[in-house]
Amino acid sequence: MGSRSTPTDPDDPVGYFIEDLTYHGKSDRTRESYERVLRRFERSLDEDTSPSSATHRDCMAFVHSLRGDVGESTVATYAAYLHRFYGYMTQVGAFEGNPMTLVMEEMDETVDKDPARRDVSIERMRSFVGDIGHPLHRALIVTLLKTGIRVGELCNLDLRDVSIDDDELRETYELGTRPALDTRPNSMYVSPDATVGTELNGEVRTASNKRKRETVIPIDAELARTLKAWLAIRPDDRSAANPLFVGTTEGWGRRIEPQTVRHVVERYAREEGWYRTGGGASENVTPHYFRHFFTTHLRDRTGDRGVVKYLRGDVADDVIDTYTHNWGDQVRETYEANVYQLI
Repeated sequence: MGSRSTPTDPDDPVGYFIEDLTYHGKSDRTRESYERVLRRFERSLDEDTSPSSATHRDCMAFVHSLRGDVGESTVATYAAYLHRFYGYMTQVGAFEGNPMTLVMEEMDETVDKDPARRDVSIERMRSFVGDIGHPLHRALIVTLLKTGIRVGELCNLDLRDVSIDDDELRETYELGTRPALDTRPNSMYVSPDATVGTELNGEVRTASNKRKRETVIPIDAELARTLKAWLAIRPDDRSAANPLFVGTTEGWGRRIEPQTVRHVVERYAREEGWYRTGGGASENVTPHYFRHFFTTHLRDRTGDRGVVKYLRGDVADDVIDTYTHNWGDQVRETYEANVYQLI
């Protein structure tokens, strides 16, 4: 691949990125997939435009050119590749910004309303949740369904990130000590700071949160009761970070990991007939499906896309600031008035 360019001025940005994927241990197949997509994007640009100077309109034009040529799920995958490329090159100082950020924000709505996905009604989901007896399993699934957080964000929650206004819990646990929760009882803080391999709250994390800004999500009475039932049997943890969710079988007392959550969801989804080996995203119910379910049903109920995008962590800084400064009126009230009941 030739001599390695410096991060501040790579002669071949795509080559530089692919080389770094090698250093990060990515497989040949993964690197080839990225290079194929990124070189296609590079060829789509005007003669006087390079990846480093491309704008969000160049990126939108590329994504639009894919439609009709490949399926929507592939369009989303290609867009994610381009987004990661720009995010990484910005992080290492090679590019000034990520023009894919705006494109991905708009695509989020399209992808999550994909009509090909399994359509589960609130009544069916309520029946599904009702059959889950294990307090940890129920708490994991209800939290995903009622907050729309990603599986990594779920696993990274610590006790300090969860505020529940309950005298009994306060006697046992030091909950909600984050400053952002001081005036927001019954709420959950999702941090933008958790990344794989970095230390947060005294523990090196094995999963990443994908938010660029902090988000505070309301906890309604139903989720509070579900979490209280879990905390009543939660084993003593083995981490200075005091994880919210820890193992009750293998990995007793250790922070639960994304793969464990996926296995839990798969188990119950299979029993419900919602999961089949070899089935794709349109058929199988997974933790990510719960994010789709949250987005679709809450958006339909509220009619307020801004609040839903804030809760998902998808909005730009100016919109985040608007909802952060008027959180009680715009976020909590809208959420509590419209969130579905599952138990």
